[in-house]
Amino acid sequence: MISHRQLFQQYLAPTSDEPLAIEIVRAEGVYLYGPGGEKYLDLISGISVSNLGHCHPHINEAVEAQLKKYSHVMVYGEMIQAPQVKLAEALASRLPDNLSSTYFVNSGSEATEGAVKLAKRYTGRANVVAFENAYHGSTQGALSLIGDESYRQNYRPLIPGHKHLPFNDMEALSEIDRDCACVMLETIPAEAGVRIPSLAFMQALRQKCSESGALLILDEVQTGMGRTGKLFAFEHFDIVPDILTLAKAFGGGLPLGAFLASPELMQVFTCNPVLGHITTFGGNAISCAAGLAAFEYLTETRLYETVEEKALYFRSLLVHEKISEIRNKGLLMALDLKDPVYCKRVIDLCIEKGLFLDWFLFAPHCIRIAPPLIIEEGDIEKACKIILESLDEAAA
Repeated sequence: MISHRQLFQQYLAPTSDEPLAIEIVRAEGVYLYGPGGEKYLDLISGISVSNLGHCHPHINEAVEAQLKKYSHVMVYGEMIQAPQVKLAEALASRLPDNLSSTYFVNSGSEATEGAVKLAKRYTGRANVVAFENAYHGSTQGALSLIGDESYRQNYRPLIPGHKHLPFNDMEALSEIDRDCACVMLETIPAEAGVRIPSLAFMQALRQKCSESGALLILDEVQTGMGRTGKLFAFEHFDIVPDILTLAKAFGGGLPLGAFLASPELMQVFTCNPVLGHITTFGGNAISCAAGLAAFEYLTETRLYETVEEKALYFRSLLVHEKISEIRNKGLLMALDLKDPVYCKRVIDLCIEKGLFLDWFLFAPHCIRIAPPLIIEEGDIEKACKIILESLDEAAA
């Protein structure tokens, strides 16, 4: 009988020469389970997707209830669908007034595409500023924003008018001028290995955008939904973006993204041309039901308020001579090991021991830790014990 592994290799388009190829038959809470009884403690949440863990009952109930009503009825924005309306209303109730209009899409890449289109259309300008070692998605437009030439070089020509500035560099902000439609920044750059911007830089960036008329787009695809200890990471910096992008944990485990702005900005998509931005499946009713259930649980329980204490517990346990630095904002953490080969060996050993870990696109020398926010003390202790053991074994 042909195994699932063989079928995976035969029929699924590859993304690397060495995929993990770990078969998962079910997942619950903070654990993943394989067909042979394998059990993995999930310390990356599907890359910051499963903030409430896997198969959360509140989300499952909402999905099952919506499945009995309808899944898809019409392209985005044409029919009144309660899951969309309720989720947009819930977001507006927790965000500043200038982020009260939601455009639902399917993913973070699509949120990036829509946000940049909106900025260009509203300002009438063409140029876009992003930052080095930034990641905003892999579609052609989002790829033009990626701050790493190795990911861009084989897909040129890209969209013109993009400039990449050094991150957290106050002097570089002078490059933002009145030809600039928007500046896009991950509130906390994750794939760069969790680099925390200074308060001064973030506030200066906000001021420079306001002075130049460029719209500030903050990418909270990884940092939103409580990951950093606040509901949204921009709350740490006492600023408000003009446009906010969300995805990953926003859908409660289902495909869902969004970009949010003021009604005034969003209005430009309605004319010249009509349907200035459109999506067939964006705001899918089942995905929105899951997203609403996740958002309700997160905000009603205030789960994000437990994040910093859990992060501090990780930091207290992860003391080892091979860890040169731990960078984190809440439960978005990077263990800097300096050496990418050594880092990969440590990750492989952890997986063999039942701890699922990963690295970062632009920081392969760092271990990613981004567990479900529901993780408890005992599993933190278990995870750290395996990491410390693997650090020793990989160095031997």
